[in-house]
Amino acid sequence: MKITICGSIGFYKEMESARDDLVKHGHEVKIPELVFEVSQEFGGGKKVYFGQYIEQNGGIDAFPAGHEIWNLKERAINDHYEKIDWCDGILVVNHEKRGVTGYVGGNTLIEIGVAFYLKKKIYILNSVSSELSYKQEIMGMKPVIINGDLSLI
Repeated sequence: MKITICGSIGFYKEMESARDDLVKHGHEVKIPELVFEVSQEFGGGKKVYFGQYIEQNGGIDAFPAGHEIWNLKERAINDHYEKIDWCDGILVVNHEKRGVTGYVGGNTLIEIGVAFYLKKKIYILNSVSSELSYKQEIMGMKPVIINGDLSLI
């Protein structure tokens, strides 16, 4: 099966681990680009994590509409959408983040929506937190919650 892994970049090591395990079981797997090469303004030539960069440089309001960072973010989003189009199903890696167990962030929510629209199978690693106001939207897309058991894919 061709699988694209989705989730918060804060779970990147866990995504790599899930990818490695799934590949051992014969799946083809893609994960998000950690980030793309960036201009000199962002440190030039090195990779940068958007959320962390924004937090360390004045917060989201320090980057108005039209700022170059939004072009980079658009590129990253489109790149991952292409991976979702390529796959048979997605695996959402959702651990604890910011005190929320089973965290699914905004970007991951829209990736689940894209997968749903494209009629891809949706697997979620752990139960989705009831603290998330959009849990009902996630559950309405009929994901398979695998409770940490990758063999269920």
